[in-house]
Order: sequence, then structure tokens, then C-alpha cells
Amino acid sequence: MIHRLRHPGSIQILSALFAAALFAGCKTAPRPGAFAPRRGDEIVVAGQFVHTGTRVVLWMDPGGYDAYRVGRRFSPIEKSDWETSQAEVRGLNGPARYDLRRSGLSREEIERVRGGGWDLPLLQRVVDQFVIHFDVCGTSRQCFKVLHDMRGLSVQFMLDLDGTIYQTLDLKERAWHATSSNSRSVGIEIANMGAYPAGGKNPFAEWYAKDSHGQTRITVPAEYGDGGIYTKDFVGHPARPEPITGTIQGKDLVQYDFTPQQYQALIKLMATLCKAFPQIKCDYPRDAAGNLILKKLPDADLEIYKGVIGHFHIQTDKVDPGPAFQWDYVIGNARKFLHGGMSPMADETSKGHLRARF
Repeated sequence: MIHRLRHPGSIQILSALFAAALFAGCKTAPRPGAFAPRRGDEIVVAGQFVHTGTRVVLWMDPGGYDAYRVGRRFSPIEKSDWETSQAEVRGLNGPARYDLRRSGLSREEIERVRGGGWDLPLLQRVVDQFVIHFDVCGTSRQCFKVLHDMRGLSVQFMLDLDGTIYQTLDLKERAWHATSSNSRSVGIEIANMGAYPAGGKNPFAEWYAKDSHGQTRITVPAEYGDGGIYTKDFVGHPARPEPITGTIQGKDLVQYDFTPQQYQALIKLMATLCKAFPQIKCDYPRDAAGNLILKKLPDADLEIYKGVIGHFHIQTDKVDPGPAFQWDYVIGNARKFLHGGMSPMADETSKGHLRARF
């Protein structure tokens, strides 16, 4: 049944309403072809951008490191293809340096996600560890070269001397960085020359020197050029000027600390990951007295552990992130970010006051 408009002005009124609605929509909806700017602090989680509050360079950004690429990033381009790379580098066993997270998924879920069909709730169910490494390469550029071009490995994040975070893969991907924990973890390689037996040989003389003010500065060897550091003319200083000694896996080790910029970026990234992945508890493995465990976890304990973890907690032949890493400082401040800049207790007290008022 057709209803005729009874008033002569009805057509004009409807036209005006339609135009107003269209105009209002244009103000809120992006125009076709418009570019959506990023703030530069986002990580990618199952295709979604998640803000961290610190500088992040993605694999798709200029200057980023792309672990999806088959070719070697730092070889001459005419020799970077897979066939040539396979012939020249024994450590490359396949063109991909990552694979699919399968552990804990049903056959139907595997079939769904193998084509890229990850959703956030499913990924949150799978990921429950954040693994911390030092790279023993000194800079993130050198780290990517060693992992990707020479060893056929990968890691989701790298953290450079100036605090710049590089993400090389979407967190839905299973990177190859921590053996038995790969399927359930996100990993980060922090630029640092690593830890060595106390009294033994180490490369510290090449990388650390006193400046004219007596401060310890990081000196990237000339063979690395500018090191690929994002911040131009950056001069790094370890958070503590002298080497730190400690025992991990029963070995007495010495190591220079990470930079303050690295700690600040890591704290924000850790808080972000613990928020995005609720199963990653913002804490480290503790003994019965509440102290940091300084050796590999027993297999049964590692199987059920959910939280932040060092590489040495996973493998007996690893000691990273080393004795200099300030676990309590990082965990404590990450918890504060999780609770709006307050301690967990203060946050709960604040929530209690709000509940009482409303």
C-alpha cells in the first residue's frame, strides 16, 4: 500500500533531514581515501593496534624490521632471495622464521587461525608468558641481522639502547626464541652485550668506556657504524656505572646494566602486555620465601607458570637477562602503570572510596 505525502512541504522537509543526517555522518565517519594517522606507540595484537605510551617502530614502518620477509635483510639485494640465502647460510632451514601457535587449540580452531583468523579472545587464551632476553649483539639492528639473516630465528620485540621498541611480527605469530615456551609466549630481545663468567674473558672493553666526566658510556664499535639507533647522536649509559655481579644457574657472572631508556620503555610495554593478555601475571617466578628464582624452573613448574619470565627460567644453558637486570624495579613500576600510576594497594583503596561514594 502506497501512502501519499499529505503536505506540499513534506518532500522539502525530508530532503533537509536526509541532508542533515548525511552531513552529520560525514563529520564522524572517515572520508574514503583518507589516511588514518598512528601515534607511533602502538603494538599489533591480532591485527589490532594497542597503545603502549612509548615509541614503537613496526615491521611495516620505515626503518622497521620485518620478520615476515623470506629474504635476508642485510645481504646485497641480489643475493637476498631464499635460494641464495639457503646456499650461503647453513643456519637457515626454511624460508619462514616463525610459524603458527597450535598448542591448546582444537583442530577446528587450527583450521580457522591458519588462514589468519585469530581473534583477541582466542589469542588471550593461548598467550600467558612474556620472555625477557638480552641479545648479546649490542644493538637491535645487529640483533635482527643475527636472528633473521644468520640463524633463521625470530622474536616479536627488540628493545634498542635508546628505548625504541621494534615489533617484527604480529603477536598472533609463534616466534622462535624460547624453545618449549614459543607457543605460549611473547619474547623481547634487549640490546645488551650480555653476562660472562666473573674473571673470564668478555667484550666489555669494546663496548664500555669512561667519558671525560668519569661516566660509563656505551661505545658502539666502528664496524657497526651508527648502530642503526633511532635517536640520532644518542649516547647510552648503563643505569649503574660499574659492572654488576651475580649468580644465575649456579654460575658467578658479570654484566653491565641496561640503559634507563630501555627500562622505561620495557616497563610500559610490560604493563601493556599484562593488560592485553590477562593470563600474563605481572610478576616473576618466586621461591617459597618470595625471592626471584635464579635457575631453570623444573619442567612441571614451567608447564603451569604464567607471567613474566627470564630465558634462564626456561633453559639450563641460558642466563639472560643476566644478573644486572633489575626485576623488582621493572615489575614494581609496570604494576603501577597497570593501576593508573598508583600502587595496587592505593588503586584498590581509591576504588573503595569510589564505591562508597556512588
